Amino acid sequence: MANIKKGDLVQVISGQSQARGGDRGKQGTVIEVLGEQNRVVVQGVNFVTRHVRVGQSDRGSKTGGIETHEAPVHISNIALVDPKTKKPTRVGFRLEQVTKNGVTKTVRVRYAKKSGKDLP
Repeated sequence: MANIKKGDLVQVISGQSQARGGDRGKQGTVIEVLGEQNRVVVQGVNFVTRHVRVGQSDRGSKTGGIETHEAPVHISNIALVDPKTKKPTRVGFRLEQVTKNGVTKTVRVRYAKKSGKDLP
């Protein structure tokens, strides 16, 4: 089970501060997890500019120009946000017994280490 998943609220914990034009301290949701590269794409963080060649769509409208996209951030540079305190925290796992339709299963559950609250 992964520490960070798509849809999690995370905060950038390293890099340049926002006063110097960086992204440290910004919070956003995870759009995509690139597991083999150990990187994640976070909404509103690490914008890069791309120059896209001009083309035409099926309807004849012009496409292309200068576009901005979120670029991947290394997974070590972000931390999950605690749902209770809204501050970065570490992630832990614990085993819980879940009974469904008379069948008992053991399930791993992620939780925030600072507050002990379960993560969605």
